[in-house]
Amino acid sequence: MKVTLRQLRYLEALASEAHFGRAAERCAVSQPALSTQIRDLEAALTVTLVERTPSGARLTRVGEEVVARARRILAEVGDLEAFARARGAALAGPLRLGVIPSIAPYLLPKLLPRAAEHFPDLQLEIRETVTATLVDELSSGDLDLVVASVPLDHAAFAELPLFDDAFVLAAPRRGPFALADVSTAADIPADALLLLEDGHCLRDQTLAVCGAIDARRLRSSGVTSLTTILQLVAAGQGLTLLPDLFLATVPFDTENIRLTRFDGVEPRRTVGLAWRRSNPLGEEFQRFGNLVRACAPG
Repeated sequence: MKVTLRQLRYLEALASEAHFGRAAERCAVSQPALSTQIRDLEAALTVTLVERTPSGARLTRVGEEVVARARRILAEVGDLEAFARARGAALAGPLRLGVIPSIAPYLLPKLLPRAAEHFPDLQLEIRETVTATLVDELSSGDLDLVVASVPLDHAAFAELPLFDDAFVLAAPRRGPFALADVSTAADIPADALLLLEDGHCLRDQTLAVCGAIDARRLRSSGVTSLTTILQLVAAGQGLTLLPDLFLATVPFDTENIRLTRFDGVEPRRTVGLAWRRSNPLGEEFQRFGNLVRACAPG
């Protein structure tokens, strides 16, 4: 029995999701089919790769090493496919594009029509998830290109900064938080700050620009949407920082929300592209980056 690329892809998905059901959903197959392929892979390698648990799956020590090697193999296969596509004059065929949630809903409505116009033979496959997952999937070859806040600080990636996305203070017009004295991002009280839940890089960026904030006073949050954060502000529940990219595309309640820009150098994040350095489509990705740059706020 020989090892197949399908088995390696299924194992990589299982390693990322730590759950057979979620891994099967990610691979668009049934759970029994994925489980069978994993068992066949274990039989081919004559080792146990996965420990089945009541709550999901956990890699064995050997399994972790096999996954690391599998990711390198899958990335090389992806680059081989990209090399073949690069023989043409422009981007064409499938392109797996990952975008973080605090960018995707506000960038894609502008970007997708531009991409269709400039690269009519391109078939974009969009993946929206948090930065850590995008980094893993780009590294393993599951994605070709990522739009995120840069730098990602990954030695295997090439990055292209595209535009700065400034943060604006959103405060309620009524209630106790309307009176907060905030002239810089560092002045925002920890107990007034509304944030996305853990795992979203925008949360980390917001905390970074707020300076030495007392994390013990932060409110716990299960919010995953900037739109929900904005509604909480309108209801007088607190303050937040919102990126220009969001504000340029989403209507907000001016009767209940006051937006304020900071004086001097505004706090901001940098939006950019990232791809594997080994991918031969780097020059074409830079052309694609020009389309993304044209979608910048203002």
